[in-house]
Amino acid sequence: MRMLAGTSGFSYAPWKGSFYPEKLPAKQMLSYYATQLPAVEINNTFYRMPKATDLGTWAAQTPDDFRFVLKAPKRITHIQKLVESGNDLAHLSQVSEALGGKRGPILFQLPPFMRLDLPRLEAFLQSLQAHAPDLKAAFEFRHGSWFEDSVYEALTAHQAALCIADDEALTTPMVATTSWGYLRLRRPDYESMAVQTWHGQIRQQPWSDAYVFFKHEDAGTGPRLARELLACDAALGHAGQM
Repeated sequence: MRMLAGTSGFSYAPWKGSFYPEKLPAKQMLSYYATQLPAVEINNTFYRMPKATDLGTWAAQTPDDFRFVLKAPKRITHIQKLVESGNDLAHLSQVSEALGGKRGPILFQLPPFMRLDLPRLEAFLQSLQAHAPDLKAAFEFRHGSWFEDSVYEALTAHQAALCIADDEALTTPMVATTSWGYLRLRRPDYESMAVQTWHGQIRQQPWSDAYVFFKHEDAGTGPRLARELLACDAALGHAGQM
């Protein structure tokens, strides 16, 4: 399993001194970030459809094995509410090709007020397959009604991932619905034992890749936690060689 840990976003001036060097220019943040962590979740694409030129510029600043995850625009998840989104899905798929082999999954984060609607989900999964067959999709459900077998079966049938999210209000069941995993660990901080526990749970899953993103906050805790998770993986690898 390849552990792809990172944070939600990278362009945060308050991280200077704790993660970034004090005098690092903003335009060099991404290239520096990519020397420290293997993946990033881009959240500003939630507010507007990304531009291929911007994505191409980002891709040029990172190594070949780096991965970008884009959050799907709210137009799809919060305005259309997954209905009649074919044109937008096709456009998202097209512009994100600018990332080349560095394109990771697309995160579809549903509104917290959206309750279980299996026919709506199944129709969207079919539209996704028809209009953007090359996209890898992860779904973050923020209402507990979605956590049932029929949803897991629908995701599995379309090779989409259940996003395992953890925060103070809700924790998603650890269910693998595809060959790769996606986790959003959103608490403000995790003790070292909690990071080790999450690492152990992730390693028990049948995934080839595990994307794990910690929450952005001003203190630079997210990058530190991502490094801790990767250190757990490195220690496991060294132990296996002894």
